[in-house]
Amino acid sequence: MCSTVVAVSCRYARIVCTLYCALVLVLGWFAIRTIGVDTNLGKLLSPDLPWKQAELRFDTLFPQFSGLLVVVVDGDTPESTEVAAAALAQRLRAESGLFESVERPDDLPFFRRNGLLFLSEAAVVDALEDIVAAQPLLGSLAADPSLRGVFDTLALGLEGVKRDETAFSALAPALEAVADAAERALAGRPRPMSWQTLLSDAPPHPTELRRLILTRPARDFGRIGVGGKAMAAVREAARVLQLTPANGITVRMTGHVAIQKEELDTLRNGSTLALFVSLGLVSVLLVLGLRSARIIAPILLTLLGGLVATTAFAAASVGTLNPISIAFAVLFLGLAVDFGIQFATRTRQERHGTEDAVLAMRRAAAGVGGPIVLAAVTTAAGFLAFLPTAYRGVSELGLIAGAGMVIAVIFNLTLLPALLALFRPPSEPRPVGFLWAAPADRWLARRRRTGLVTAGLLTLGAGLVLPGWSFDFNPMHLRDPEAESVATAMDLAADPNATPFTVDLLTSDLGAASALAERLRRRDEIGRVISLDSFVPADQGLKLAMIEEVAFLLDPTLNPFEVRPSPSVAEELAAIESGLDRLRGFPGEPAARHLATALSAVMARGEAILPDLSQALLANLPLTLDRLRTVLTAQPVGIDDLPATLVEDWVSGDGQARVLALPAGDPNDNAVLASFVAAVEAERGVAPATGTAVTIIRSAETILAAFAQAGAIALGMIFVILLAVLRRLLDVLRVLLPMALAGLTTATLCVVLGLPLNFANVIALPLLLGIGVAFNIYFVLAWRAGTGGHLQTATARAVVFSALTTLVAFGSLALSTHPGTASMGLLLVVALVCTLVMSLFLLPAILGAPLQADPRS
Repeated sequence: MCSTVVAVSCRYARIVCTLYCALVLVLGWFAIRTIGVDTNLGKLLSPDLPWKQAELRFDTLFPQFSGLLVVVVDGDTPESTEVAAAALAQRLRAESGLFESVERPDDLPFFRRNGLLFLSEAAVVDALEDIVAAQPLLGSLAADPSLRGVFDTLALGLEGVKRDETAFSALAPALEAVADAAERALAGRPRPMSWQTLLSDAPPHPTELRRLILTRPARDFGRIGVGGKAMAAVREAARVLQLTPANGITVRMTGHVAIQKEELDTLRNGSTLALFVSLGLVSVLLVLGLRSARIIAPILLTLLGGLVATTAFAAASVGTLNPISIAFAVLFLGLAVDFGIQFATRTRQERHGTEDAVLAMRRAAAGVGGPIVLAAVTTAAGFLAFLPTAYRGVSELGLIAGAGMVIAVIFNLTLLPALLALFRPPSEPRPVGFLWAAPADRWLARRRRTGLVTAGLLTLGAGLVLPGWSFDFNPMHLRDPEAESVATAMDLAADPNATPFTVDLLTSDLGAASALAERLRRRDEIGRVISLDSFVPADQGLKLAMIEEVAFLLDPTLNPFEVRPSPSVAEELAAIESGLDRLRGFPGEPAARHLATALSAVMARGEAILPDLSQALLANLPLTLDRLRTVLTAQPVGIDDLPATLVEDWVSGDGQARVLALPAGDPNDNAVLASFVAAVEAERGVAPATGTAVTIIRSAETILAAFAQAGAIALGMIFVILLAVLRRLLDVLRVLLPMALAGLTTATLCVVLGLPLNFANVIALPLLLGIGVAFNIYFVLAWRAGTGGHLQTATARAVVFSALTTLVAFGSLALSTHPGTASMGLLLVVALVCTLVMSLFLLPAILGAPLQADPRS
């Protein structure tokens, strides 16, 4: 059959090539216009899974938490962070065409007023004592919020030190802060000083230096390309507002939209690089293996034509590629080139005995056409075994790659012979095999028992090491850690109160939510539990009494009856000069000398420096005074007093109440994450659980189950196919045993190299089935036909160069900047090396002396 197809293709070579050229052009046009890429890892698994259904239900009830672009604003002072976040949020709200919503969950008036109530009693006492201790400073500044007021207040404080009414050490921090601000103003960088930090004995808490802006790109902009427009709008707003590190502000983005956008960029860049590197290295190896441009060019043209056809099939069958199926191009090149090399090498071998190129190709097809078809069918079976599984990412890749194997066989048995007939490669003056490998063949024949014993020992060793091969189920480990969105997400994960690795639970009502929250709080694996009643502060009575007492005491201070009118330039300079004179009275104090030096420079610059000095010293003062006034107006809080926008985040429209659980420990540690989810599962009862942590754990379970299912299906299909073709159980085992040992050796090496399985590189396992079976089929069928000299044959040459070309194709994936793709490439390389070694050196020990031509072969 194969011989007839090749003969027809050669006879009508020009027509065949013309038809294929037209077909490839049409398919290429279709693929370019149709195919897309979706980097959403959440779509890699079937939406019909129960936990995926829970995700969809939660997203329906609380849509405000899906499709978020999270803007993270970090500043060097609490006030600058707040001002920057407020300005950025206001500007983004004006972008009505890009954002459905722009929210600041930490900026609700409710929290600004009642923030002290959420602290412990001891923390409330400390905060109020700091405020009371600052009363003299606050009173002076509230009555005169100007440069005159600042320096009059400092002068008054220095006078108190001179009279021994206060210690200089109590005033030194304020002097240093004013001196630093003055120096920034003199340098033309008038970044405002932090009055909040100055009024507190403790440095600002990290949470005070960070603000989150939760944005939802408009639904029409849910596509990756337009998500990029929303991100560009954030960057442009930050640029216009001068929110830059030079000004003490850093603006970063993370969340679903940002991660998917940067993931797409990484995948595109990595896949393009891998594809071109793969093509280049495959071409070089073809030159070394085939040594004739008239053979190499037809193989490459056939390969490219098959790739275009497979891409068109992908566009027609799945439409949109996922982060795993996008690797089909490199996998096709690595696998399909094997068929071309096998056919071309066998043709070269036949040309050694005849000048008739067409006759040589017909003989080659008769000899190797059947094994090529069998290898393609078994390889396709390894891929197609994933179709019935819930792992859609690999299922779609399996569909594309399985169809690609069929396409590759058709192209290599029709287009390749036609191209070879037109290119007319020269005849072969000498045999094609590795004749120099004869001593190695003799050594392998003499050491057959040694080879079998070695294989047994490898199997035992692998059995001991194999339990150490882990599965890394954290999808963040598959992403580029240098990408801003990923780095920011990991930064947030380090904060136990902001980690994205959480579990959301849905209960029937608020009562059920409270009961569940109490059960969860008893588990050590759970660090924090939040429900709506968490926003009703505990022990309010004592806290409110203390706040009311301080508010009564400071009311005249923060709300003076009279505020002095704005000073003139002369009055400001006079106040600075007066302060400078007082500082000179403390020559032995470093802080006094520091500020005196700065103020001397200010006086030398005169009126021109006053605007920048005012910006540096006073810009944050109104915000600080306003926040102090607000925080001292706290009121009793009950469940009915919570703002509607807050309630909507915790109670759905139909009354279902949400409970949020956060892990104890480092959630980036897989063991911590697994124990956290297990603890939640043990306590949740009938409450559906979802969230990032659940998704990660359940995804891992689904994928491992999918591979167990697919592995069983693939082995069964391959076994049946081989038994149907080889018709001898022992020969089927001869094909499968080296492949099985290659798999065990691969696992052992991965443990040694510290290369865990993950969502991406597990694709190496079905490939190992396909490639291992293909190589062994070529050798077993040759052995059945009576061919000896395992390593000397043209089959060995074809297998070696086919393996090398496949190796570089897969190895090029390891060059990707996308960690998931790179790990896939590395594992494929390890698997292929092990497969080749077993096919070349273990299989001869299993086969023994060649059979006389087997009539059933």
